[in-house]
Amino acid sequence: MKKSTLFAAFILLCSTGAVAQVSVNSDGSANDPSAMLEVKSTSKGFLPPRMTQVQRSAIASPPDGLVILCTDCSGNGGADLTVFLGGTWYSIDKQPQWVCGLPVTINHLAGAVAPVEKLVSYGTVTGIPGEASKCWTTRNLGASQQATAVNDSSEASAGWYWQFNRKQGYKSYGTTFIPAWSGTLINENLNWQPANDPCALELGTPWRIPTLTEWTNVDNTGGWSNWNGPWNSGLKLHAAGAIFSETMLGRGNYGYYWSSLQWDYTMGKVLDFSFEISLMNGVGKNQGLSIRCIRE
Repeated sequence: MKKSTLFAAFILLCSTGAVAQVSVNSDGSANDPSAMLEVKSTSKGFLPPRMTQVQRSAIASPPDGLVILCTDCSGNGGADLTVFLGGTWYSIDKQPQWVCGLPVTINHLAGAVAPVEKLVSYGTVTGIPGEASKCWTTRNLGASQQATAVNDSSEASAGWYWQFNRKQGYKSYGTTFIPAWSGTLINENLNWQPANDPCALELGTPWRIPTLTEWTNVDNTGGWSNWNGPWNSGLKLHAAGAIFSETMLGRGNYGYYWSSLQWDYTMGKVLDFSFEISLMNGVGKNQGLSIRCIRE
């Protein structure tokens, strides 16, 4: 008899809970009649499930209205509150989620990485032969515009310049630099460290400097033999020159783009091209070269 009474009470409780409205609060107040669930607080918020874009994509058959805080879905790698509607994930203001091919707009603030304040909208592209699954920016880091030709010698198209494994960028006016140029010899047994990666620091953590393997793959697969290859690719790489021995040289004539791999204690690996060559080379770590950004 006792077991039967307990079982009947349990069934009644479950039945009541199945149709009950729920109020989560600290003052014992009833929930709004129109809400199945109401959360009330003057000091705490509601925290939705948090996951990466890869984890979110693994959700099987998400229903319309499913809400997730995606921790790396925004264009600059930040978090975005997202909702699933009609087969697509949208940010909470119903803007389509960022995908490669859309621009990444960054307000660079002058400081330890960007030499000057500048608002830049970087184009992005994928499907580059050799690294087809990666997403690349279509202009140099810090460039006000995409280059207009392979031999574009303008400062606006060149962007900023970096020494190997140093996060501080330099803006060059020929013989004048912002900040003041420091050409001190760099002698260290280090590849480019993530904490110093200007792509990650300025565009967000999914972005980074290309590896030597990635540069080698696009150079070889694309059949780049001179600067026409880099320029005619979707990357629109051009001859932005470099800061050599405290002087701006080669704008419109040579392109030097850092990889994240060192050659030795004093040299780093680079993509090097001109009107007659396109290959992997080594350049002194204390020289200022261009940076192009990539992400998975």
